[in-house]
Amino acid sequence: MVALAFASLAWPATARAQEAPNPLPHFEHRDGRHALIVDGAPFLILAGQTNNSSAWPSALPGVWSAVERLGANTLEVPVYWEQFEPDPGHYDTTLVDALVRQAREHRVRLVLLWFGTWKNGSSHYEPLWVKANPELSPKIVGRNGMRVDSPSPHSAAALAADSKAFAALMRHLKASDSPHTVILVQVENEPGAWNSIRDYSPAADALFRQPVPADLLAALGLGAKGGGDWRKVFGQDADEFFHAWSVARFVGQVAAAGKAEYALPMYANAALRDPISPGPAGTYESGGPTDNVLAIWKAAAPALDALAPDIYQRDSARYRRVLELYARPDNPLLVPENGGSPFYAGMFFAALGKGAVGWAPFGIDRGPDGYVPITGRKTDEDPLSGFALNYRMVGPIMREVARANFEGRLKAVAEEPGEHAQAMEFGAWKAVVTYGVPAFGNGAEPKGSPDNTGRALVAGIGENEFLVTGHDCRVDFQPSGAGAQREYLRVEEGSYVNGSFRPIRIWNGDQTDYGLNFGSVPVALRVRLGTY
Repeated sequence: MVALAFASLAWPATARAQEAPNPLPHFEHRDGRHALIVDGAPFLILAGQTNNSSAWPSALPGVWSAVERLGANTLEVPVYWEQFEPDPGHYDTTLVDALVRQAREHRVRLVLLWFGTWKNGSSHYEPLWVKANPELSPKIVGRNGMRVDSPSPHSAAALAADSKAFAALMRHLKASDSPHTVILVQVENEPGAWNSIRDYSPAADALFRQPVPADLLAALGLGAKGGGDWRKVFGQDADEFFHAWSVARFVGQVAAAGKAEYALPMYANAALRDPISPGPAGTYESGGPTDNVLAIWKAAAPALDALAPDIYQRDSARYRRVLELYARPDNPLLVPENGGSPFYAGMFFAALGKGAVGWAPFGIDRGPDGYVPITGRKTDEDPLSGFALNYRMVGPIMREVARANFEGRLKAVAEEPGEHAQAMEFGAWKAVVTYGVPAFGNGAEPKGSPDNTGRALVAGIGENEFLVTGHDCRVDFQPSGAGAQREYLRVEEGSYVNGSFRPIRIWNGDQTDYGLNFGSVPVALRVRLGTY
């Protein structure tokens, strides 16, 4: 029953919905909050990302098996330039068509990842005819004069070739994907450079000595200070900022070429620097949308709808700091890659609490002989279990969660070691979450959940009415009025089907006398409160 409800929310289920005009997926913004609109309503991407070499027919059965185990409503999957354009101007759409067809069969949406000029700072996915012509796509030159295995953003020929291929992909999607199976596109992958802060080739140096573009100065609020070259304006940050502008201009123009054909929402992802104690430039990938150059990327690449962090810091403080840095009034929070340990499963709720429109663990498909790429080891345990639990909790209420987040009515928390009680304010009510308390009785000191993986989500859905789910925690409510006592007027367990809540039973007695206790079984509750 839950699986059927979940599927109906991931894809138009009724004939009437399929016959109605289907608006293009897009972002909407309101009061500094953001929503990805799919099928005319806010949509929460509950995704999984494949391993890099899994978008091939031989590997796809394992991918779809992982998607099913995960309970995802979206698959993030690469499209390889080297496969898509094996010869100049010859576009092979067989893999893209197979992905779209199979996604529809599995009732799953797609986020396509364009592996073009950049993939993790290198150019390894360029077609052979590009790789064989260094003049077409040159490598950057390091400060020592040696070439570095990262592409230069200053090649007009490379920009033209990448833009042409990406535009062809988007044109094909427009012609072949009227149901909007593909809802979002990533342009390049972790663009930037390793082992050099920027390109120091003669051509790049000549550009570096030119005045900083006036539109960038204006965007950064520096226009009144006058112009000058990059070193004069930015001092010790000049090399890094110049490279960020250059890479962002390249990626932004590729995105614009694609949007001119088919205006799906697009984003670029970032290999992060340390968000709390960043090292100097050169100790992390330079040129990509790291937190210190987001304003530069916004000015250079307006065709991009979002700048998205790939989070692999296995540290709560750093993870939460990344969320704060990328959840901006001018930037939807999307986390397209996470690590694969149980720690990251808990951080899903931290991301929701910051307004995330989408989230995904990386490398969800298994390799041969039980090898699990997401953890890099063999195991009899399914590494997707913690992530699947999240999606089983949120999947049946996905649309309402997305809508509540967009309207500022949703809060979510994840347990922290040593912090066994958390509160969420909702005006007239406070939702109090405790971890490690007995199921029966009040007043016990919370001790923490067994693995410090408790989490909870509360959404206001009406006056004195809430939607609640959680894992290894108790959720209770306190009225703000002095002297008032909380009363559960009705607590219903159920899920949303085609926009309507369908209760399957009413909680009372032991299930509500001491608060709402959540264990390891995913449950969604609609709660109506009163006072006495």
